[in-house]
Amino acid sequence: MDGFDASEGVIMMAATNRPDILDLALLRPGRFDRQIVVPLPDLEERLPILAVHCKDIRLSPEVNLELVARGTPGLSGADLANLVNEAALHAVRRNSAVIEMLDFEAARDRELMGQRRESTVLSEQEKERVAYHEAGHAVLAYVLADADPLHKVTILPTGMALGVTQQLPMEERHIYSKKVIEDRLAVRMGGRVAELLIYGDLSTGASNDLQGNTELAKKMVKEWGFSSRLGPMAWGNESPAFLGDELMHSRDFSEATGTVIDEEIARILQEQEDRAFDLLSQHKGGLVAVTGELLKRETISGEEVGKLVDEAFGGPVHTGQAALVPHFTPQGGSLTPPNDDTVAATSRMVFPEPENKTGTV
Repeated sequence: MDGFDASEGVIMMAATNRPDILDLALLRPGRFDRQIVVPLPDLEERLPILAVHCKDIRLSPEVNLELVARGTPGLSGADLANLVNEAALHAVRRNSAVIEMLDFEAARDRELMGQRRESTVLSEQEKERVAYHEAGHAVLAYVLADADPLHKVTILPTGMALGVTQQLPMEERHIYSKKVIEDRLAVRMGGRVAELLIYGDLSTGASNDLQGNTELAKKMVKEWGFSSRLGPMAWGNESPAFLGDELMHSRDFSEATGTVIDEEIARILQEQEDRAFDLLSQHKGGLVAVTGELLKRETISGEEVGKLVDEAFGGPVHTGQAALVPHFTPQGGSLTPPNDDTVAATSRMVFPEPENKTGTV
């Protein structure tokens, strides 16, 4: 980068998703000495992005772009552009002249979870187990006061999932309390616990839930100081998760401390599983009712889950406003079938992977 005169006004720009491996010589003053992080758009930014991509398409007067923006946390600008395009394609398939809210719902689900697996046919026994699994997630998502509001639950196979329970926040969150994290852990345990409560045994369907919970519990112990045994300390020197970043980290704690970390992670997960079991035992009537409705209709909204649980409980579970998120109203049929850190929480029953699988495509 030599040869530029100070008065020429030349600005050098570059982009990378791996700033952790850049040579420090590139970052010294006079070179790439201004660093700008480009995060994913928040709610206030997603709304105008959607408006830009929708200006040349025909929308129904009932379309609420603010509701669409609220239901798409974690999506980038390119994702939102694709969302609008998928909604238009879905409207065309319905032979509709305008795009309705149900088109945005179908497009968002395809963007976040993948395409419906029409070819996947479950036996009646498998379908019932999937329904109980997802009902376990859904009931806990409604019952727990600090859980993200329940949006909908489906047992339609989508992407690599056999069923999905979807929660969406009412507002953007930047800080999470310990209670919120614990409720998220308990909700994810709901599927596994529901199977254990009803069938007395477990299945391979909870692998995705267990992976997400284990990673979240690790952060509670190693990064956020939520362990009383370890105290207010951070372990592992964690940095932004770039591709291959974990390969560069060395262990900065002793074997004894590592043992305590493992024990604390196991304790947190076991406590939340026990908590989920107790709550589902109290609301077993609601669990059975939600399962029955799923087996009949395959997809139900969070509002309907709340009504079923309240009716089985003999009164409202929540003394205040129910923990539900505004949902898109389906027109003329059932709805078609999002990481943790994208705020939208999704619990799913996944296809079991073959034992000899060595990679992911």
